[in-house]
Amino acid sequence: MAKLAFLILAFGPVLAPCVFVVAATVLSLRAYRRLPGTGWHLPGVATCTLVAVMAGAAAFGAYAWGVMSGFYILDPDQMCAAQGLRGDHIETRETLPVSARCVTSDGVASELVPGWVNPLIYLGLALLVAALVMGVLAGLRRRTGRR
Repeated sequence: MAKLAFLILAFGPVLAPCVFVVAATVLSLRAYRRLPGTGWHLPGVATCTLVAVMAGAAAFGAYAWGVMSGFYILDPDQMCAAQGLRGDHIETRETLPVSARCVTSDGVASELVPGWVNPLIYLGLALLVAALVMGVLAGLRRRTGRR
């Protein structure tokens, strides 16, 4: 099971953008095919599902990128040395927010995870939850026959 989780995280930064682009393409084609002049209405279940897939792919891709940017085959000391830090290195990690730091014995820290990763994770998760809630409401609205 651990090997599968590692493979998913390893290929996440590559596959998540592909899923995002496919969902965005389908969503834009749906918007293009919509009849002009039909006015504004609440999104349907399919639209909310596509937005949820896009948001989930963005959040997962950013998370995988962040986790893999702090992953290294080399020893933590060698990875920290590759960042240009000198002296003894202590490596610290956090799962959420994603963080991997090299800290020297002098207390100087260097973050290995890019700064855009955590905001994209939180934005993607918030949009995912909003799309799921809207999708459930759209499904209930369609079931009761209201528009």
